[in-house]
Amino acid sequence: MKFDTGRPVTMGPNGMVTSPHSLASQAGVDVLRAGGSAVDAAIAVSSVLSVVYPHMTGLGGDAFWLIHDAKTGSVRYLDGGGRAAASASLDAFAQRGLTEIPFRGILPATVTTPGAVASWGEAHRAYGRLPLARSLESAIGYAQSGFPVTARLSGWIEQVMSDLQPHAETMAIFMPAGKVPAPGSKLTNPDLANTLRAIASDGVYGFYRGAVGRELARFSAEKGGLFSEADLAAQTARWGEPLKGQYRDLVLYETPAPTQGFSVLEMLNLLEPFELHKREFQGPDMVHLMVQAKQLAYHDRDNFLGDPAFVSVPMDKLISKAYADERRPIIDPKHALPWDKVPSYGSLTGDTVYIATVDAQGNAVSLIHSLYGVFGSAVVAGGTGVVLQNRGAYFTLDPAHPNRLEPGKTPLHTLIASIGFRNDRLWSVVGCMGADGQPQIHLQTYINLIDFGLDIQQALESPRWLSGRFGLGGPRDTLHIEARFPKATIDTLEQRGHLVERWDNWNELAGHAHGIVIDPHSGMRLGGSDPRSDGAAIGY
Repeated sequence: MKFDTGRPVTMGPNGMVTSPHSLASQAGVDVLRAGGSAVDAAIAVSSVLSVVYPHMTGLGGDAFWLIHDAKTGSVRYLDGGGRAAASASLDAFAQRGLTEIPFRGILPATVTTPGAVASWGEAHRAYGRLPLARSLESAIGYAQSGFPVTARLSGWIEQVMSDLQPHAETMAIFMPAGKVPAPGSKLTNPDLANTLRAIASDGVYGFYRGAVGRELARFSAEKGGLFSEADLAAQTARWGEPLKGQYRDLVLYETPAPTQGFSVLEMLNLLEPFELHKREFQGPDMVHLMVQAKQLAYHDRDNFLGDPAFVSVPMDKLISKAYADERRPIIDPKHALPWDKVPSYGSLTGDTVYIATVDAQGNAVSLIHSLYGVFGSAVVAGGTGVVLQNRGAYFTLDPAHPNRLEPGKTPLHTLIASIGFRNDRLWSVVGCMGADGQPQIHLQTYINLIDFGLDIQQALESPRWLSGRFGLGGPRDTLHIEARFPKATIDTLEQRGHLVERWDNWNELAGHAHGIVIDPHSGMRLGGSDPRSDGAAIGY
């Protein structure tokens, strides 16, 4: 399939790193060159992004990992989701007169503890080859000495300025002169540099306990928040088993509950008998069928998904071919499904970073790390320099719902990551940002790769659609679609009953996707980076 891109696929014979910011990708490659593992490199990238991409991720967020061990051939899952504080209960919010958890402010900032740093420590303990301090060197340098403000960062600060302004610590870092920093200017975050130094010196202890932990807890208590020193000290990352499915000759691993990774496997199961590879690339059937598969999978997600430590999630059933066979007759090949027949209620609003690394030995990391909303809760925790996430806002206060708030519970997570195999060999490391859009972007990327033979850069640059809404006031069934799709495709989708919002040729709301593919013959690492981000794939 011929598809012209704005940049060629990046090639490297030894290692490859891709992420949504070029400085972060470069930091990861530096660690690989120094003898670090794929995990060491991923921590370097994640930490730099926590400094230079603060609207999308940070130490105050959560992270989920898939790690491929080349020696054993295994894929391991690491859950770095933050848990709800002991005081975070339905009654606590009822006493405040709230029927839902606010999206911004101290309550969502402290409903759950930050989980990402615990996952750094656990991944490094298992697979690190260099001292943790080495992986954090670049991040500390950018936080202390300054990092560049990209046009995207400047634009997002301007867009959410009203959310940042109530918080003095936040404004001091991101609008130090009281105005939006211009693209090309420099920001510093010396408090965050000190927090990173504490982690470099004392590992996970340096973040969750010690001076940093005490400051996080002090700030929470002073501002009327929920998490405490005890909650922070109790935060750990947990190993588990990834989900595994198959689409044609691709064996695909996805992150399990409480993440929505199963929905990718369910969508692929629903679509496989439709033989998309025999249909027109970027044609109306291709989009129409994928949108309906999304609708069915998301309906199941909203009905069943929650923290498996608290609720029973019928995961084996949801990812089975037999279940897809039961659900597939609902799909109408010619008309859009009435939304109320299989409704879902999520939001496409959410911002995240995705990191892929492959080292010279063939180990691989697929890592998703997020604050949830742009700048998370908009709250910087006192003197730590840490932007706290608002992932707790994804809990529901409905006592009958599987994703209801409970102390010690992890909320439903839109964050997902994937690793794929062909012919029993590592083939792909793919992921993206985009909240409810993430499974849809995984789906489109793998369909482009498997069914239409695009390379990873082509697959990521292809025009994209997202089904759903970005705000609570918007229609749930909107099909947002980039204008680089053929006009005939978009017109036909409207004729079939889809409520279409025609985007421009490129739209950042379509998500940042990144990936690495391994050439099965040469072993060459082939990296792709989404031009909708500030990213780069860098190899050596």
